Amino acid sequence: MKPLIALQESEAYDAGYNIGYTIGKYLPLVVVIVIAYLIYRYIKNKSKK
Repeated sequence: MKPLIALQESEAYDAGYNIGYTIGKYLPLVVVIVIAYLIYRYIKNKSKK
């Protein structure tokens, strides 16, 4: 049990957690923006024809 506590208190663990949290927070937003742009481009190209 002590190694697990030591791992949770280390700086490397905190940095990894923050990176994962940041990616998990912004990745869905980026995916939605990309999907919206692709739909916009598809509709724009379709209306020109």
